Amino acid sequence: MSGAKHFPSREMQFEPYGGPPGEAKIARLVGPELSSSMGGGVATFDKCSIEWTVLYDELIVVLEGTFRLRLGGSENRTIEAGPGDVIWLPEGTPLRYEGDGAKVFYALSPVDWKSRHQL
Repeated sequence: MSGAKHFPSREMQFEPYGGPPGEAKIARLVGPELSSSMGGGVATFDKCSIEWTVLYDELIVVLEGTFRLRLGGSENRTIEAGPGDVIWLPEGTPLRYEGDGAKVFYALSPVDWKSRHQL
């Protein structure tokens, strides 16, 4: 679609995402305006619990803090991850995003998940 992009961390625009209690923020960096296949960004989670069912395949890399995923459905377990850990989630996974001072990078596919699910 367009050429290579650089996203300096000091210029990332974080928006509130979920909460209260606690706080979560997200900087959506790559979306349908840049890519026809994948999306990605950076998110922070601190003392929050955000319920969601992923409507895409998602890859998460923990950059800082402690990040937790409370998986529902047939898995019914908790993944606790720290800096350098990588988590892959298949589409349709019910979960809760949680963290203590957590900062993560995420990538997802397909990028047009909202329109595919009529959201």
